[in-house]
Amino acid sequence: MVRNDGYDKEAQLFQALAHPVRLQILDILARQEACVCHLTAVLGQRQPYVSQQLAALRQAGLVADRREGTLIYYRLADDRLAELLDQGKALAQAFHGRILTFPPLPVGVLDNCPCPRCQAA
Repeated sequence: MVRNDGYDKEAQLFQALAHPVRLQILDILARQEACVCHLTAVLGQRQPYVSQQLAALRQAGLVADRREGTLIYYRLADDRLAELLDQGKALAQAFHGRILTFPPLPVGVLDNCPCPRCQAA
């Protein structure tokens, strides 16, 4: 019998990626480290929902975190994920035979964000 552990792990990776909001979170983290409140402001989603998606990404090993005071900041666990996201967009467009729209995700300071970094700016 052939062992499938490599394929099993690869399937787990793609399963974690198979969610539009998780892909948006990874897109944001590919450009900057962010806390939950910042991600919530960028995505326009409720904090528990964003935290749930972050937990799935963390469990899959795709994001890493660090604590700064009471806040936890998230980043990509591996920079190669940014390349994978870019390739995924290119493949999605090729498979659909047209240019697909990916909503612009703001980078940097947000007016409506309560996080300390945005408030300090």
